[in-house]
Amino acid sequence: MPSYRVTLAVGALAPGTAPDAVLPEAARLVAELVVVEARDVRLLGGVPCAVVRFESPSDDVADAVAEHAATGLRATAEVRSVVVTRRDGGRWTPIA
Repeated sequence: MPSYRVTLAVGALAPGTAPDAVLPEAARLVAELVVVEARDVRLLGGVPCAVVRFESPSDDVADAVAEHAATGLRATAEVRSVVVTRRDGGRWTPIA
């Protein structure tokens, strides 16, 4: 089954939310729908991002998983952008 990643650029946190709560919440939301393979925090262009890698049978399902994660995470933090990529050989390809 193909691997995908959702990269969620995070802005302001909801009141009372600790910064270290964002990644586990993003991974939990993804895990509600599919198997999570890995999770990580990255700085991309100076913006903190929660990155969750997961298995999905198709681009359509992966896109729905990303939307579910972004929608759910908005209760915890501002989501500035959402990017979904698919593992193609040795590279990550954005899906439409």
